[in-house]
Amino acid sequence: MTNLNSFHVLLSTPKAWVELWDEKGVLEFPYGPAGFPEMMEGKADLYDYMQNFPKHFQVQFTDLKFHLTVDPELVIAEFKSMGKHRETGNPYNQTYISVVETKDGLRRYRDFWNPLVAIESVGNVNDAVRFSE
Repeated sequence: MTNLNSFHVLLSTPKAWVELWDEKGVLEFPYGPAGFPEMMEGKADLYDYMQNFPKHFQVQFTDLKFHLTVDPELVIAEFKSMGKHRETGNPYNQTYISVVETKDGLRRYRDFWNPLVAIESVGNVNDAVRFSE
């Protein structure tokens, strides 16, 4: 649970964020828009993808709730982000539901979020797809 509590705080420091992951950890985006990566695998890909998140978004994560499951290595997390896209100034107020598997770090993280919120924040779908650049 400590890793999950730290997860969102560390998004502002992507190198520390990546250290929470298993070497072969997988981050999946089942609801990403067309052209958005469906998944990243391994610490190098995770870092490449997330390293520019703080450059583009100023957010605070709130209302973190954990739902434990019968499997001690699986948790469901609900949380919100409140913030804005730094370039457009548009709000980025997102609601997430994440299905997270842990073992020796974060092993698999399925991130369910609304892509329309991201598109509205950055201004268009092409920029939303390229946010990690």
